[in-house]
Amino acid sequence: MSVARHLAASRVRHTTTRVRRTRVLAVLAVIIVAAGIVIGWGHSSSTSQQPRALSRAVVAKHPDHSPIPAVESGLLPWQLTAPISRVVVLPGTGSQLQILGGLTSGNTSSSGVYTLDTSNGILRQVGDLSGPLHDAAGTVVDGRDVIVGGGVSSTIGTVQTFSAAAVGSAGASGPTATVSGSLPEPRSDAADVTIGRTSYLVGGYDGTNPDPVVLATDDGHSYRAEASLPVPVRYPAVAALGGKIYVFGGQAITGATAGQPIDAIQVIDPDHHKASVVGHLPEPLSGAAAVTLAGHIYVIGGESTAAQPSTPGVGSTQTTPAGSGSNPGAGATGAIKDSQVTRGAGGSTVSLVAAISPAPTNSVASIWAFDPVTSHLMAAGHLQVPVSHAGVAVIGSTAWVVGGESGGTQVSAAQMLTPDAAFGTAGAPGAGSPYFGAKLLIADRGNNRLLVMDSSMRVVWTYPSASSPPDPLGFYFPDDAFFVNKGRAIISNQEENETIVEIGYPSGKILWSYGHPKQASAAPGYLHEPDDAYLLKNGQITVADAQNCRVLVLNANGSVATQIGTNGVCVHNPPVSMGSPNGDTPLADGNFLVSEIDGSWVSEYTPQGKLVWTVHLPISYPSDPQQIGPDLYLLADYSSPGEVLEFNREGQILYRHDVPSGPGMLNHPSLAEMLPSGVIMANDDYRNRMIAFDPKTGALVWQYGVNDQAGTAPGMLNTPDGFDVLLPNGSTPTHLATG
Repeated sequence: MSVARHLAASRVRHTTTRVRRTRVLAVLAVIIVAAGIVIGWGHSSSTSQQPRALSRAVVAKHPDHSPIPAVESGLLPWQLTAPISRVVVLPGTGSQLQILGGLTSGNTSSSGVYTLDTSNGILRQVGDLSGPLHDAAGTVVDGRDVIVGGGVSSTIGTVQTFSAAAVGSAGASGPTATVSGSLPEPRSDAADVTIGRTSYLVGGYDGTNPDPVVLATDDGHSYRAEASLPVPVRYPAVAALGGKIYVFGGQAITGATAGQPIDAIQVIDPDHHKASVVGHLPEPLSGAAAVTLAGHIYVIGGESTAAQPSTPGVGSTQTTPAGSGSNPGAGATGAIKDSQVTRGAGGSTVSLVAAISPAPTNSVASIWAFDPVTSHLMAAGHLQVPVSHAGVAVIGSTAWVVGGESGGTQVSAAQMLTPDAAFGTAGAPGAGSPYFGAKLLIADRGNNRLLVMDSSMRVVWTYPSASSPPDPLGFYFPDDAFFVNKGRAIISNQEENETIVEIGYPSGKILWSYGHPKQASAAPGYLHEPDDAYLLKNGQITVADAQNCRVLVLNANGSVATQIGTNGVCVHNPPVSMGSPNGDTPLADGNFLVSEIDGSWVSEYTPQGKLVWTVHLPISYPSDPQQIGPDLYLLADYSSPGEVLEFNREGQILYRHDVPSGPGMLNHPSLAEMLPSGVIMANDDYRNRMIAFDPKTGALVWQYGVNDQAGTAPGMLNTPDGFDVLLPNGSTPTHLATG
């Protein structure tokens, strides 16, 4: 989009209705931090029922067995307004999670019990534990939440039960959990996993000494010993598969490595009351989580003493925490909610927590898939915000990651992950990418360059470069860029250079051009802020000549085959004139989809200039419409906060991604397209990033660029203004109707 055009006025958005937005001069984003730990501050709403597209990427197969799918991992558009970690999170009813206890900012333990609706981030306090608590384990037995052990200023052995059925319509003054039993010894920093009707407590310590005994319960009251870990640990990641329990890493409690993450993979066989070490992690991990999804185990995040590899874009969506905290051991804090105590949650006197000084650690963004055949872990994706000590629960085939700690500081992120073969195969390069197996072209306008990346976010081509042939036109201000000729060339309009160029890929040779560098005119052979240049299958080129208020169809020899609109007449009066067109997307039937800045119109024209339909949309600045269904269109609103929406020919808004603040907020998005994986990718121009989000959840599932920071270093962009995707077969799935 032209920097010369006026910016749309900011608007306050109401995200729970589909009423027309009131335009105001500024947006006041107020985040209320109350006594509760979480509240939704924005969400995307959708009534669109579009089916999820299948990936067209080539999927690698493991040589020994069927492939394990990679994961779609996303940062939700709502977040925690107060950071929290070391919390028990359990599945509730429907889309609800139960959040119990935890460590809040200032290293205070919480006694609250909350429900969190994962569909919109709405939180409701429904009761309390019998006392403040963090670093407990938890499970669900016969519909009751069972909270086991944990700590405050010391480790406890109390077993508490909270019945969600007793909540009813209660508000903040709901029921209090009851003490329903006791462990054989105090224990914190353990993990709970369920097989059938039996829950197993794994790992942890009593505040001083490790407790290697694996305990089992069928009723949530009485516990029995089932096995003993050969490597006792705190903070392990634990999951069950095939009747066995797998224990990943954890923190050593004694010996020379006390306080440090370890790399052991242990397996527990409850039927034979045995446990053994079966393998090793790619790096030592502590405070990670493990979940079983769709028959596969995934290990999520954690902290490690290993140096973390730099993955461009990963973790750059992290928000500034709404508070801070240290990285304490179980019960190592003496500060709790409302008061200072030296007794356990159940009122029993217990031993003080041993002071262990952990080695410096790094937060881990990696998501690994576990292969039980080889006992190896394979890369399956990345968290958008690296975390350890998060609360994790599974609903269906989706794991929800609540809060946690990143770099030793508590965070407010709410994240999700779900297996999805459209995001690739675990262990394959680019696993977890929404354009797995493809190449991504970015028009990095502010840096006057084009980039091509593989699905591992590795830049494989840059233009111009030291090896590029001479460019007599002077490559400047690339507004859009698209692959053409089965990926053998790239067409790009240089908006403020007043030119269109076709560049050989990967040679970098100029193959064709139109316009005169930095000379704006409506005369033959000239342009004035060209936008969205496409190569058609018949070899012609279409372009929205924005400030001349016309759409041109050019022949290969530079002559004009068709002109829609009248030079300099910038008023919506189809088909005679149009108001500053900035999009001219070719359609499968040979027609063009045109967006007009002045008046916010979208229209369909035939190549001969005949109007098919036109509609006015209640937005500020329509940009680059795309057809994604028989009567369904995708569009970016180039404003701040910006939005991405779906609409039909009647002007009905069927879906909106309109997050008013936070990492999900858009600032002048210029192009949005639906990828074969079913997610929507967009240029977020003035936040200097490329993003992809899932329209079903609004979750940010991919990002390249650092929020609100411009740069040329790896992982950074400057006002990206266009993109395209090239599949291995040379096709361009987001604009199949072009050449």
